[in-house]
Amino acid sequence: MNLKSSEDRKKIAAMAVFAVIAAGIVYYEVFYTGTPATPAPSPAAVSASATAADNAAAPAPAAAAGKPAKALGTTSSSLDPTLHMEAMLVSESVEYAGSGRNIFSPNSAPPVVKIPPPIAPARNVVVNTPPPPPPGPPPPPPIDLKFFGFETSASGKRQAFLLHDDNVYLASAGDVVLRRYRVIAIEARSIQVEDLQNNNKQTLPLLTN
Repeated sequence: MNLKSSEDRKKIAAMAVFAVIAAGIVYYEVFYTGTPATPAPSPAAVSASATAADNAAAPAPAAAAGKPAKALGTTSSSLDPTLHMEAMLVSESVEYAGSGRNIFSPNSAPPVVKIPPPIAPARNVVVNTPPPPPPGPPPPPPIDLKFFGFETSASGKRQAFLLHDDNVYLASAGDVVLRRYRVIAIEARSIQVEDLQNNNKQTLPLLTN
């Protein structure tokens, strides 16, 4: 009799614990996860309704003359996200055939640039300028005589009047004056005299004054 009563007590305790757990689950579902509130209208819907109201209030524009444009569809429907492997394989099979560097290939070396050899610096060339020729002998001194007139004899021979300082000499062709100057020829406007010391011949003009 006592065994049955203890078993009944255990069953009653287990049912009580289950009932408490079930009540807790129902309470959580009702008070913490209750039904959501009514969602607010989206901005797009509000904008659409406002636009519709404005269109209704404003007068409809007059239809433009001309042929209507053809609708081709939306942009999202015209895009194809599918990868076309055939086109990719064709682009990958293209080989570079240029003469320059292929920037898409790691094995393509840059073209070889030939650098010209450096130009040797100019050398200082010393030009041996020959020394100037030695000066020649100085010019002979002028004959220190002045021809200021002549006379002609009865036989036609001319004699020149020569002046040296304050001395006057009368000389014919072939005469030597001052033991240095020999008269070679006598003309009407000049005479030719030779300097015997310097072996130099000069022409003396006739003095007009």
